[in-house]
Amino acid sequence: MLRSTWTTGRRGALLGASAAVVCATLTACGNTGDGYVAVGPPRPSATAARPTGSVTLVPLDGDGTPKSPTASGTSSPGTTPAPTSTPGTSSPPESSSPPAAKSGGSKASSPRSTPTPAPTTAPRTPAPPTPAALTWAAPTRKATDKRWCEDVTLAFHNSGGTAVRSGTVTLGTHIIGSLGIDWATIRTTEQLPTPITANTRKNGTWTVCVDAWRVPLGMHIETRDVSVTWQ
Repeated sequence: MLRSTWTTGRRGALLGASAAVVCATLTACGNTGDGYVAVGPPRPSATAARPTGSVTLVPLDGDGTPKSPTASGTSSPGTTPAPTSTPGTSSPPESSSPPAAKSGGSKASSPRSTPTPAPTTAPRTPAPPTPAALTWAAPTRKATDKRWCEDVTLAFHNSGGTAVRSGTVTLGTHIIGSLGIDWATIRTTEQLPTPITANTRKNGTWTVCVDAWRVPLGMHIETRDVSVTWQ
């Protein structure tokens, strides 16, 4: 059993306050059955003091056996205390390096570069087509049932770059006597077999006749001369 003795004066007040703190601490720990503590009320002039040390708590199991003491401010068994940093020091920053590439992955891509525009070239202006260039072969003649008429065929070739759209052909027909004398030449104008496209060939056939009285019995005609105009 603890006894408390009050002493008059300032010193007595301090001793009484210390005894009250000790008794309050023992009372918080619980009564174990070994004794009791009787503490009287302090005098009005006494000054209360707070405990300056840590309080140790001793929990009890169901059977009354105390566990190992655990200091206040520490973690309970089975838990890992959180790391604390010392004042004045700072933890190193995490590495900001990019994650390593996966095995077998693609290579790191290089920075994109601005493509250089290809030099522009002026579009080529197509050359203008060449004009029509018409040629023809010697006429092919074929006699008819009338001695003053015959069929004449001409083969034309346009070697130019433009088609022949229109034109005329003038045929010169000679009147030949029985002794081979060329008595006269009669000209006939016919239309070309248009159109004759560029770089193509085309034939034209006409029946050429002269006046019947110009070709008496024993005489005949021969178409030899050819003159062509075209557009």
